[in-house]
Amino acid sequence: MAKDADRAKAAKVERIVDPVVAEAGYDLEGVTVRPAGKRTQVIVTVDADVVDSDGLAELSREISVALDSSDAMGEQAYTLEVSSRGVATPLTLPRHWRRNVGRLVAVHMVDGTGFEARLTGADEVRATFEDRHVPYQEVERAVVQVEFGDDA
Repeated sequence: MAKDADRAKAAKVERIVDPVVAEAGYDLEGVTVRPAGKRTQVIVTVDADVVDSDGLAELSREISVALDSSDAMGEQAYTLEVSSRGVATPLTLPRHWRRNVGRLVAVHMVDGTGFEARLTGADEVRATFEDRHVPYQEVERAVVQVEFGDDA
């Protein structure tokens, strides 16, 4: 029962924050609302071509104003967390692929095979790697690999 209420509240929050996020130039990836002691935790996940801490801080202030001026949270005290998708988040939409061109990606295919290669291009239907084109519908899961350079 509480999970349904959390999902309903998350949907209400999403309707309020989506235009704020879009106006700031970000894509809304998701909203999670969950109990956190006597408060409620609101987590807003965003994505953009460039995401930095200053931009997220400003966006957090704008979202807070929008939530405080709405009835989405009722009288419930809440904490707000605004963050980016994170490097370990699977690539699921064409824009995720496009924003990671040039990065090393581990790809697990629906046929059970897999490979790791540098992403060299992406459009609305497929990703391009150094030696192949892969339609998104054939990808089960893909995650950017963290690379540590030896540049000093």
